Amino acid sequence: MDKKPLLELQNITKDFSGTVVLEDVSFSLNAGEILGLVGENGAGKTTLMSILFGMPVISETGGYGGKIIFNGEEVHFASPFDALDAGIGMVHQEFSLIPGFTTTENIMLNREITRPNVLTDVFGPRMNTLDRAAMKKSSEESVARLGVEIDSDTKIADMPVGHKQFVEIAREISRENVKLLVLDEPTAVLTESEAEILLNAIRKLADAGIAIIFISHRLREVTEICDRVVTLRDGKTIRDVEAKSTTIQEIAESLVGREISKKTHAAPRNLTTAEILSVDHLWVDMPGETVKNVSFSVKEGEIFGIAGLAGQGKIGIPNGIMGLYPAGGSVMFKGEPIELNAPRAALNAKLAFVSEDRRGVGLLLDESLDWNIAFTAMQSKDMFLKPLLGGLIKLRDEKAMKKAAREYIDMLEIKCNGPEQKARELSGGNQQKVCLAKAFCLEPELLFVSEPTRGIDVGAKQIVLDVLKNRNQKHGTTIVMVSSELEELRSVCDRIAVVCHGKIAGILSPDENPAEFALYMSGEKGDAQ
Repeated sequence: MDKKPLLELQNITKDFSGTVVLEDVSFSLNAGEILGLVGENGAGKTTLMSILFGMPVISETGGYGGKIIFNGEEVHFASPFDALDAGIGMVHQEFSLIPGFTTTENIMLNREITRPNVLTDVFGPRMNTLDRAAMKKSSEESVARLGVEIDSDTKIADMPVGHKQFVEIAREISRENVKLLVLDEPTAVLTESEAEILLNAIRKLADAGIAIIFISHRLREVTEICDRVVTLRDGKTIRDVEAKSTTIQEIAESLVGREISKKTHAAPRNLTTAEILSVDHLWVDMPGETVKNVSFSVKEGEIFGIAGLAGQGKIGIPNGIMGLYPAGGSVMFKGEPIELNAPRAALNAKLAFVSEDRRGVGLLLDESLDWNIAFTAMQSKDMFLKPLLGGLIKLRDEKAMKKAAREYIDMLEIKCNGPEQKARELSGGNQQKVCLAKAFCLEPELLFVSEPTRGIDVGAKQIVLDVLKNRNQKHGTTIVMVSSELEELRSVCDRIAVVCHGKIAGILSPDENPAEFALYMSGEKGDAQ
């Protein structure tokens, strides 16, 4: 590695409307080095990377203090285009792909390869045509560097979420001058096998001299892949150590400033044998998560887990039952049929859903937190409305909305400035908590939660899991939890269904050997063969 740092952040400071979010943050990064950047949601990681990448929100809110030295020179990026030109690529936690474009078109967007034709001599280079063969070759080479196989002609809308993440990264490394790559939660949507492929690719990129900032809440991956680990807490640099000289437990405790208890599988419970939900021969037409023929039942008061590899159909199950994608089959709740392809029918039956797509489905990003939390309850249950003129007119009860929002903000420890703050301004993990609050506000009898801890730090994960358990035990809410994190499912669920090839491969106890889960997930064992 070069002795002279490729990147130096010196005393970076930033505030939003008087609230300090970064205070004298400093660290450096060498070419070919992998630096793990960790911290709780709201610790300042995203703001710091926004400064580095020249995101408009920084200049629009008064700029920042401190210096950024890149490649030996002080830089002030006015936009992400300046950062890209300098050789900095960034893969954000939320996808920025165009669904209707193919793999090649997304990777080569704004860098299309053209060739002259007959009209070029007359009208100039603006009449050049796309050299699709060259573009395809370039995009395929970038994908190949990641060690995966993705059809260059497949549209983004038709591929599983894991492949979308690989396309995002391939787009950045396809740039000829890339010197530094920022990866924000790159494995959050990947299965364990996909994550291992990506980690191997990251190592190869570093060996080729590309510096990498690896932001992740998966601390085992941080210790495995990174050369150094920097911890941010409350906007400050708390720790900067070599990865080989620290442990996962020490990193976790540096994140939250307290000891983190180790997870164990859920203790057996004596549940009623009463069946509350019955699903028979369910099929769901959800791109990338097709459900072919799923049957299972859930007991009243149970926390029922659904596990499986990406693209195998586990996410499609709640999306289909709640009417967000075309579905067929039979769904019975408390002995009564639930009309499929009708979201309001599910809500009227006292079912609720926290989607894995918090930005696309879960939130009104430009509205306040109190409006987000109360909106669905207002629309479907007539809650938070004050009747006037004998009920002829109904007005929003702003006071009740704010009161409810404050209660959920306290309950879920949502880091925000108050109920009036816009959802867009929150970190990803805190947005996820708002989605939970929105669902709790409906007071459901059965709650589907899909990937409830995706992109959430270790401390916030435990808060979310504890809140779900509390909701189940004290309010009697039956919970169906879909997750890619097997250990989390084992820590809270009474039973866990494994989905493979769009079918239920088996239903296991949480204290089953993890190797058994792996066999069912891979299709080596169970009814999905």
